[in-house]
Amino acid sequence: MKALVVGGAGYVGSVLVEELLERGYAVKVFDRLYYGDGGLDKVRERVELVVGDMRNMDSSVLDEVDAVINLGGLSNDPTAEYNPKANYEMNTVATESLAKFCKEVGVKRYIFASSCSIYDVGVEAYEKDVILDETSEVAPKAAYSSSKYEAERRLLSMMDENFCPVILRYGTIYGFSPRMRYDLVVNTFLKDVLSKGYMEIYYGGEMWRPLVDVQDAARAYIACLEADEEKVKGEVFNVVYANFRISELALRVREALREIGIEAEIKVDYGYKGVRSYRVSGKKIERILGYRPIVSVEESVKNMVNKIKEYEYTDFDNPKYYNIKWMKLLEEADEIIKITNTVFEAPVEGYHRTLKTIKR
Repeated sequence: MKALVVGGAGYVGSVLVEELLERGYAVKVFDRLYYGDGGLDKVRERVELVVGDMRNMDSSVLDEVDAVINLGGLSNDPTAEYNPKANYEMNTVATESLAKFCKEVGVKRYIFASSCSIYDVGVEAYEKDVILDETSEVAPKAAYSSSKYEAERRLLSMMDENFCPVILRYGTIYGFSPRMRYDLVVNTFLKDVLSKGYMEIYYGGEMWRPLVDVQDAARAYIACLEADEEKVKGEVFNVVYANFRISELALRVREALREIGIEAEIKVDYGYKGVRSYRVSGKKIERILGYRPIVSVEESVKNMVNKIKEYEYTDFDNPKYYNIKWMKLLEEADEIIKITNTVFEAPVEGYHRTLKTIKR
């Protein structure tokens, strides 16, 4: 079986690709490579890589493909809020367009990466502070979560005897990836300790968050890929190891680090901030597919310490580890390249421009 992984060079995608290869799948990766292809370094010769943008993908990408796992698009709130138009085009419109291609060429199973952030109720809605499941009413407002929810609705409306959409709503992911990120809460805590000796929590750490390790996230995709159609067709599954208050999460990270000889201070800010807060149930996917996340926060933190040293990902200020910082840097570089035409090579013959002003 050949699986197309859209966004396969990303944080979750690069881990998923390795898991698929280990299980004997043929893998095609479609990715814009905003962050380069470093996440695929160890498997680069074993995958077919197609470089492109989701928004102008054509159906030929699906040649010889048996199933699609779509992790593509903009992947967090700051990036989505920074460019809502691109967020909507990638996360919603391109998600639907890919599904239409699947139906045209006969690719039946389509697994979509959604987000538990659609359940967000905020820290002030105490009456709504309950554990929510896939049947709970939701009304996401943020650009990222609303784009994901609309994509879900569009995919499910396309379901028929020839098309099997599956929706996975993920909690906040943590853990090591070859395409590492330090802008996810557990990873941020660890990065801060390794670089500054302390971690910071805001609003007293009162907010709730569902979390899951990146390896468990990959396993959930594979569980849905391998399940009988009648178990997953048109289903929405939450994927979460556990729900934690951010304050408890910081304590767990600190204790895990102490066990391996790393001391960490916790600094707390009790001032009000508009922060996300929500709790969700992951029982449905366990009941139907027998899938259950197994990698604890503590285990993941210890593994990250070792892997960060192994991969030498200790340049913690490098913007490539932070989605919004990297996107802004690429955007700035793009504006400069429009002026310079190339970096070190001489511009094409006859190239010249007269600029009245250069915006900085």
